[in-house]
Amino acid sequence: IRCWSNIPFITMPLSRAHGKSFAHRSELKHAKRIVVKLGSAVVTRGDECGLALGRLASIVEQVSMLQNQGREMMIVTSGAVAFGKQRLRHEILLSQSVRQALHSGQSQLKDMAIPVLEARACAAAGQSGLMALYEAMFTQYSICAAQILVTNLDFHDEQKRRNLNGTLHELLRMNIVPIINTNDAVVPPPEPNSDLQGVNVISVKDNDSLAARLAVEMKTDLLIVLSDVEGLFDSPPGSDDAKLIDIFYPGDQQSVTFGTKSRVGMGGMEAKVKAALWALQGGTSVVIANGTHPKISGHVITDIVEGKKVGTFFSEVKPAGPTVEQQGEMARAGGRTLAALQPEQRAEIIYRLADLLTDQREEILLANKKDLEEAENKGRLALPLLKRLSLSTSKLNSLAIGLRQIAASSQDSVGRVIRRTRIAKDLDLEQVTVPIGVLLVIFESRPDCLPQVCKEGRLHCWEFFDDKRKGISVAHSNQILHHLTQEALSIHGVKDAVQLVNTREEVEDLCRLDKLIDLIIPRGSSQLVRNIQKAAKGIPVMGHSEGICHVYVDTDASVEKVTRIIRDSKCEYPAACNALETLLIHRDLLRTPLFDQIIDMLRVEQVKIHAGPKFASYLTFSPSEVKSLRTEYGDLECCIEVVDSVQEAVEHIHKYGSSHTDVIITENEETAEFFLQHVDSACVFWNASTRFSDGYRFGLGAEVGISTSRIHARGPVGIEGLLTTKWLLRGDNHVVSDFSEHGSMKYLHESLPLPQRNTN
Repeated sequence: IRCWSNIPFITMPLSRAHGKSFAHRSELKHAKRIVVKLGSAVVTRGDECGLALGRLASIVEQVSMLQNQGREMMIVTSGAVAFGKQRLRHEILLSQSVRQALHSGQSQLKDMAIPVLEARACAAAGQSGLMALYEAMFTQYSICAAQILVTNLDFHDEQKRRNLNGTLHELLRMNIVPIINTNDAVVPPPEPNSDLQGVNVISVKDNDSLAARLAVEMKTDLLIVLSDVEGLFDSPPGSDDAKLIDIFYPGDQQSVTFGTKSRVGMGGMEAKVKAALWALQGGTSVVIANGTHPKISGHVITDIVEGKKVGTFFSEVKPAGPTVEQQGEMARAGGRTLAALQPEQRAEIIYRLADLLTDQREEILLANKKDLEEAENKGRLALPLLKRLSLSTSKLNSLAIGLRQIAASSQDSVGRVIRRTRIAKDLDLEQVTVPIGVLLVIFESRPDCLPQVCKEGRLHCWEFFDDKRKGISVAHSNQILHHLTQEALSIHGVKDAVQLVNTREEVEDLCRLDKLIDLIIPRGSSQLVRNIQKAAKGIPVMGHSEGICHVYVDTDASVEKVTRIIRDSKCEYPAACNALETLLIHRDLLRTPLFDQIIDMLRVEQVKIHAGPKFASYLTFSPSEVKSLRTEYGDLECCIEVVDSVQEAVEHIHKYGSSHTDVIITENEETAEFFLQHVDSACVFWNASTRFSDGYRFGLGAEVGISTSRIHARGPVGIEGLLTTKWLLRGDNHVVSDFSEHGSMKYLHESLPLPQRNTN
């Protein structure tokens, strides 16, 4: 146990045999020994005279955090020249002002020219101050730092190399962070013809090569190179077509265009790439990232170590399949082709998928059985989770029926004209339905979601991510369902419109593809939805964070209806988001036969009851009092609370509900209408189970999610909720100037009849 900022914590066990670099970003969290190289542009201010103290403090905090996790951190830093320049400028100005005052007898200062400062002198003046600053910052985290100055000659002398190596190992053993820099006060020029002449030789001519040399000499697991650019680009950064290269492989140098070096420092990006490749060849993983961006510099180092997609990762192992970005591009292209198909062609694809679900039923169920067996081997599964993981013949039949319903209505979806207006003579405007675009559907241990959302595949392109909830995967089920979906799409050449993604590590990267993904639909727990909403960067998320559904039992409720509706709402599928979570009972029903029937039914169904504050006050021996009235149990549990009127029931729902689905049970039509009109939820029912809040049960043909937002779709979302519109204007040499005050044309704005819809 170590102590950081007076807070004790347990260090993490980190160990790996050095000799081969990490193949994937997700493995970086296992890095034990890490070198962080700080470029001059990261350490210095924009005026190049002084240090960027805020950035430096943030970097020290991150390094300290990792050091106190049990890692061995080293810093290769620039900044001595800039710090020395600041000090020397100050001294020169002070000296000149004193001489001028003595010479003129006046205290007023005139414009004074500052001579050009020699870099070696600046380095000599700045080294001690830079190190003092590092020591002061690391002391705040109870960490000791030590300074080491080196030159290229130190690596050519075998005895000096051994001494340096021994010193660094001893410092790391004592939990000290070495701060390493080239001795710019005396550094000689690099030896000729010694730069990158093989695995064993690299000339230390700047801090990039120094960091690479040290990383290999010290058998470091990870080298993080921070500069003033996000990483490597396939064209000059800032140009319209420039794309950040996520993973760089040896031999890819031809795909990179190197620009000029940064505003300060000795090396440019080309020098960084050469040094990175040399370190990679020596067994050290490398990431080049931006250490100056104000939005990410505060966590860039820790994000890299956590395996997040930051900067450019150097790897010797090329992935077997396409990258996430490539999948997004394929989905975008395939989706546009898919949207342009004729309605009959889209219907043919969906009919084909329905047939495949029926014909390949045995193979699908066999794959699902493998997933269930693997899940059960990891521990006993709760019944709701087991039910969510399972596929059955009845589920597959229901999916196939829904597919055929959508195929039959394909004429009324994409390309449907919903408004026609004659703007002027021979100038007609149409508003037609079109797909929203590329949808990212993220679901959690729910294999039936894949064909559900693929029912809309004729409209959009999709990517899927199985959240592997609690370490449980439905990979076998997903693979075969994805294969069948692509088989159906391939009959019209749009196979790539559906992409499957399975890794948890890539979900945040998917949520950042705002240029490729148009809408995110999370399907799963409230925690999953909240995580996705937080991770989404510039992409709208359609969904609900919680499903806190209420059933209010009024004084005029029918005895026959109450227990049936409550049992179905709570017990039919307790893990569903449309299951009952809070039961509101009118006060006058307490201690009546109806109330006793409700309690007896819940006990028979083994539903655990939590008492709300008011309900508990009426009981001598009450069930466990609820911790929060805003709880989604997702299991055979519910809260019971007492209200005095329908108005109080509405107020309770607005205060503690999630605007999902709420129900009233009553025979009083006036009371029911008051409830229906005043409850502000996506679904409000009278004398019906909450479980009817479902796209398939609503006759939408499919459900890709339930939305509680008030923009665009709300409630169960089917085809209509996944469409937007575009405007088509057909004219004949029309220009706006013809409609001016002295123009020859006038606006008509006449509504035109809509085309006849296919009702067959």
